[in-house]
Amino acid sequence: MIQIGVVLDEAGLLRSCKVQGHAEAGPAGADIVCAAVSVLLRTALRTLSGRKGIVIRGGAPERGLLWMEADYTAEGREFLAAAGAFLVEGLKSVSEDYPDYCTMKITEE
Repeated sequence: MIQIGVVLDEAGLLRSCKVQGHAEAGPAGADIVCAAVSVLLRTALRTLSGRKGIVIRGGAPERGLLWMEADYTAEGREFLAAAGAFLVEGLKSVSEDYPDYCTMKITEE
């Protein structure tokens, strides 16, 4: 089971995302649930990294664990809002389509 935890700030902007576990919805290397979640989060990391006004930290310290944290200034706010909304909606879609293999919890700080 993949467990996704997303933290949004009081304005609804992405502050962090942590993905842990394995879906086991298919054979290793051919698991569409793992692939979808991985691609969404890695793309968000790459899209946000180096963007002016946004500082991203993240990593994959072990197999089955991927995390990211975001800080932003006024200059990066609009871009983070759009990219974060895209990521959250994508992850939410995967968890709704495959509830036996992926859960998601969104909290606000």
